[in-house]
Amino acid sequence: MIAVPHGFAQSPGNIALVPKPLNVKELDGYFTIRENTSVISDAAFRGVAELFSRQELGSSMVKIVKRNSAPARNSIYFIKKNLPEQNNKEAYQLDIQPSYVQVIAATVEGAIHGMQTLLQLQLLQKDRNRLPCCSIQDAPRFGYRGLMLDVSRHFYPVNTVEKMIDMMALYKLNTLHLHLTDAAGWRLEIKKYPELTQTAAWRSHQTWKDWWFGDRLYAGEGSPDAYGGYYTQLQAKQLVAYAAARGITVIPEIEMPGHSEEVLAVYRQLSCTGKPYTQGEFCLGNDSSFIFLENVLLEVMDIFPSTYIHIGGDEANKSHWEKCPKCQQRIKDEHLNGVDELQSYGIRRMEKFVSSHGRHLLGWDEILQGGLAPGATVMSWRGESGGIQAAKAGHDVVMTPAGYCYFDSYQANPLTQPEAIGGFLPISKVYGYNPVPSALNSAEAKYVLGVQANVWTEHIPTSEHLEYMIFPRLLALAEVGWTAAGNKNWDSFETRLQKQYTLLQRCNIHYYHPIPNLQIKATA
Repeated sequence: MIAVPHGFAQSPGNIALVPKPLNVKELDGYFTIRENTSVISDAAFRGVAELFSRQELGSSMVKIVKRNSAPARNSIYFIKKNLPEQNNKEAYQLDIQPSYVQVIAATVEGAIHGMQTLLQLQLLQKDRNRLPCCSIQDAPRFGYRGLMLDVSRHFYPVNTVEKMIDMMALYKLNTLHLHLTDAAGWRLEIKKYPELTQTAAWRSHQTWKDWWFGDRLYAGEGSPDAYGGYYTQLQAKQLVAYAAARGITVIPEIEMPGHSEEVLAVYRQLSCTGKPYTQGEFCLGNDSSFIFLENVLLEVMDIFPSTYIHIGGDEANKSHWEKCPKCQQRIKDEHLNGVDELQSYGIRRMEKFVSSHGRHLLGWDEILQGGLAPGATVMSWRGESGGIQAAKAGHDVVMTPAGYCYFDSYQANPLTQPEAIGGFLPISKVYGYNPVPSALNSAEAKYVLGVQANVWTEHIPTSEHLEYMIFPRLLALAEVGWTAAGNKNWDSFETRLQKQYTLLQRCNIHYYHPIPNLQIKATA
């Protein structure tokens, strides 16, 4: 539930929704939520109706009925009904009249989006119990609308992730990509390999920067000054359920074959050198590496029911493979042409394993190197070229180019901002992005599943700082993913954004500067 303090004012009567709906018709009058307002739902949408009722009325009392008569006065209805004019499983209609409210959808996903539109309208009003009458028909442009949160470089508690899920749902994003493992720390309990959370989840310095430019050592859980943390399997399952109730799928990322220094520090036999703190890439000539990764993914897949399992695949340093007898033997035995194809061999092998368990492999665009695994989906981050290459080859793509989608970049003059990774990404540039490159024809464009914002957290040590980097840019990204290209307009968005700032304040989102205890990079 989003906590909403009282006392924030806004001019009533404006439908300042983000993302912009497909079709909005403003009507005269208001529907007023009273103490005796009823929430009535078809059985299929009971969970959605109960979630709304708990948040807005402080009660989970929902009447489940078969609606066979005209709407009763002073009631909010959740109605299951086919919407043939909107052939999209996430489509919904919202009808607010002076005497009743109807959320109409064919699916639970659609009902959730309609409910979130209703919540957003409430949060935009001076008196949140008076809803402006309107009629809305809506459906998204893309089926994948995501946010990647890096919890490895800095660990964020469950309540921070839940708050982010609440805000994602409010703006109709439907995928949370959790970057759970990297050199800076392993963040998920794996029962078969306890040292991953006893040691690899903890490092010697609190800030990533001090650790990265210092000794880069790991520490045991409970050691003095050890920094880190992890989600237990129970906590992770609860997060998955929390997100699912709000229409959001959680995709886990387990890095391989690179970015794995923390694993190889405690399971040194899986490296080429056999020594800790010498490399970050698994030895791909060693079958034990694949046994380990498969065992880890079995536990991961038991926690996360997502269609996609993200395996990273980026920025692998291949120099150790060139010198490793086991890796060179693998190249020879598999008739591979060098270390690029060795990486491709490893990705293909993991893709086959993931596919055998009914899932799909997802990876950064480096997985194209040496040839792409047959069922793999590509996240294009190094510009759009990887996504274009994959789409032209008939592979699904999620567009997330750093120049438009990396929210760890500066959003204003660096002299006035806390330290960031670099680059400049103002909200206007995010809003102007089109996830379908002009280089793709209409048939190829169908492989573009959608768009995702990425938040790498090397320089983002607190939850408040995290919110500052994400908001309000996430609102622009939400409209990029949801609203049809021809229906977007920067002037309209900028006007609606001014009203959305009140909503962000009401939700206790630290989108504004300064933030307490946040250090500025320099003075102007």
